Amino acid sequence: MQTDIILDEIRKKIENLATTASLEETGVVTEVGDGVAKIYGLASAKSLEMIEFEAIDNQKTLGMVLNLEKDSIGAIVLGDSNLIKAGSTVKTTGKVLEIPVGENLIGRVVSPLGEPLDGKGSIQTNKTSPVEKVAPGVITRESVNAPLQTGIKAIDSMIPIGRGQRELIIGDRGTGKTAIAIDTIINQTNIAKSENKKPVISIYVAIGQKESKVARLVATLEETGAMENTIVVVAGASDSAALAYLAPYAGATIGEFFRDSGKDALIVYDDLSKHAWAYRQISLLLRRPPGREAYPGDIFYLHSRLLERAAKLNTENGGGSLTALPIIETQAGDISAYIPTNVISITDGQIFLENDLFYKGIRPALNIGLSVSRVGAAAQVKAMKKIAGKLKLEAAQYRELEAFAQFASDLDDTTKKQIERGKRITEILKQSNNEPMPVAEQIAILYAVTNGYFDNIEVGKIQNTERNLLLGLRTNNKKLLDEIAQAGELTEKIEENLKNAITEQVK
Repeated sequence: MQTDIILDEIRKKIENLATTASLEETGVVTEVGDGVAKIYGLASAKSLEMIEFEAIDNQKTLGMVLNLEKDSIGAIVLGDSNLIKAGSTVKTTGKVLEIPVGENLIGRVVSPLGEPLDGKGSIQTNKTSPVEKVAPGVITRESVNAPLQTGIKAIDSMIPIGRGQRELIIGDRGTGKTAIAIDTIINQTNIAKSENKKPVISIYVAIGQKESKVARLVATLEETGAMENTIVVVAGASDSAALAYLAPYAGATIGEFFRDSGKDALIVYDDLSKHAWAYRQISLLLRRPPGREAYPGDIFYLHSRLLERAAKLNTENGGGSLTALPIIETQAGDISAYIPTNVISITDGQIFLENDLFYKGIRPALNIGLSVSRVGAAAQVKAMKKIAGKLKLEAAQYRELEAFAQFASDLDDTTKKQIERGKRITEILKQSNNEPMPVAEQIAILYAVTNGYFDNIEVGKIQNTERNLLLGLRTNNKKLLDEIAQAGELTEKIEENLKNAITEQVK
């Protein structure tokens, strides 16, 4: 009986719309649920346009148009869909979704709609920007030519990242993907403080993460001082699929403001697997036809139009950059699944983290064979590039020979040497969380291990020796480290001084 009354009300409203010819500006909700609404009317509505729902108790709730059908439109509700019922009135706004951008967002935690979530009051900014924008064209870009140091030895040496690059971080749950991204964010502040440079502005987008995990992450950033140069965009696990869908686009819009202002920005999408799940949920509720693994047909376009917004602009267009670190979670290490292969094909390389290595205590659990950077080496520091070639070769050889290590007595001397050197390289590349290392110190340590200075030290004592070597260099050879950082290459004089310093400290 109640249903019949509601249907009668909807029919009357639809008839009124038809007779008053207000179909273009006003519509009526015919169905609503799970954050999605179906609306009759709004003939003039455009895709991605903002609409306004007349909710219970005359409250206003925003939505965004996604489906344009013959007699109706499908929209996502950007608020509490429980406040909207069948028969509610809807109006067009004539605007696409915009969010606040600007310097005042730095150091804040915000929702995908730009609303503050950190209890520090409202955000004072009068600048807004559309959430969906066309990526910069080829003419406005230039090739990646400056490094973005992560502070992680294994990555900066063998899988370098350049400013304006898109480097995927991929691996199973709990293998340290977020830890790499957070170390990179912390390192940007460390570099700015040590070199008196303008910091790279970091944007961390949490998609479908537990609010407790995000709170711990923000606390870590505050403890290390990195939060003063970071913006956190949160669509939590308890938020609607609509907000999870919007979150990475909102983060990209905030990052583009800094890029277009001639600054360098870094954005982390954690993670795009959950983003794809949210979009699949919305699409199925909107009755879009499912494709492979039940994802809609445009799931590739969803991520490609997002990641194409990362770019290094040329000097005529301000010279700013936006570097993207998307994260993808795999199931049982399967990188050939639908979403992982999609994002691998869009990005400029991937950092693949492996379960087996993680459980062996090798952290970061980097699989050197499956990890690659297709751009970053062009922007790598010359000194690091000189060392990295030898390092990667020796690490790869060790992985090949590792299976034979248990039969060491049957191996020739050359193979034994390669295995022993590989063990020491593996130990040196281990690094704790939240302890990014300056590039000059990385160069000194990696130079020492690739040139045999650690060959006579027991494997179990390598990390101790590394700590002592670093302490000695920082205390007695600070000037040498500064020279390496400034020159960016190993001249004959610097190399000679470095050899002497390492020899003295290792003794």
